[in-house]
Amino acid sequence: MPSVVPEAGRSRKAIVGSTADRKARYLDGMSDLVTLPPAPRLAIEGDARTFPVGRVFCIGRNYADHAREMGAAAEAIFFAKPADAVTTASHIPFPPETADLHHEVELVLALGEDGEIAASGVGVDLTRRDLQTRMKEKSAPWEIAKGFRHSAPTGALRRGPPPASGAIALTVNGQTRQSGDLGLMILKPQALLAELGRFFELSPGDLVFTGTPAGVGPLNRGDRVRATVDGLPPLDFTLD
Repeated sequence: MPSVVPEAGRSRKAIVGSTADRKARYLDGMSDLVTLPPAPRLAIEGDARTFPVGRVFCIGRNYADHAREMGAAAEAIFFAKPADAVTTASHIPFPPETADLHHEVELVLALGEDGEIAASGVGVDLTRRDLQTRMKEKSAPWEIAKGFRHSAPTGALRRGPPPASGAIALTVNGQTRQSGDLGLMILKPQALLAELGRFFELSPGDLVFTGTPAGVGPLNRGDRVRATVDGLPPLDFTLD
């Protein structure tokens, strides 16, 4: 058979296509079995852009008073929630399989390029406390207590560094349940990210819930929740 002679100035590889090119053409011709829901997106105060949520990291026991009320040592522990835990809905369905749903108000960090803090906001870590207690008794993971859909209501973000101090609070039906100060966090935001970064490569789109002060307690259907951090947009939602 006659040999293939490359065109002037072009290599054989350029003519037949590289492996990467062939792979790209193959993938372009494929279709997915299922369609994934869109990633949650958070509004940014005064900005037409939104913040797409990738992963959600959480820290427990980052306030000594909360650790004490839970009967635990005041030491930082990390866990995660799926992206679909994040919701901006004003009405949130009461989760199944719990008779003891608790609120935990938190400062939330939104990470941009190079794992730096791009914005911050207010969030609530909803916890099926009865399931968490059951898992603790078995020395088992907490995922069924923490990682359910809509378990991380989050308000609009404000760009720039997070407040270093100031009031953090949560009310239920107008009655104060939690009241603390960001300055009482054991691991402050930068130290928290440095510690978290030892175990995970932090990426743009990551949210980090930074822990809750004392006063966590039960929620019921119909409860109206307001979560606030001084200097940040408030978060309001109702449990249906």
